[in-house]
Amino acid sequence: MDNWTFGITMMVCGMGGTILTLWIMSLVMSLLGKLFPYKKEAE
Repeated sequence: MDNWTFGITMMVCGMGGTILTLWIMSLVMSLLGKLFPYKKEAE
């Protein structure tokens, strides 16, 4: 495997890992939003 192929492979894996991490974080945040819904303070 030459340097270009290795570099492209690492770039694709890095971008995929970043997008996967952001997707998991968005799932956790939506789950927390459903578990702890926002309630306005009574005035």
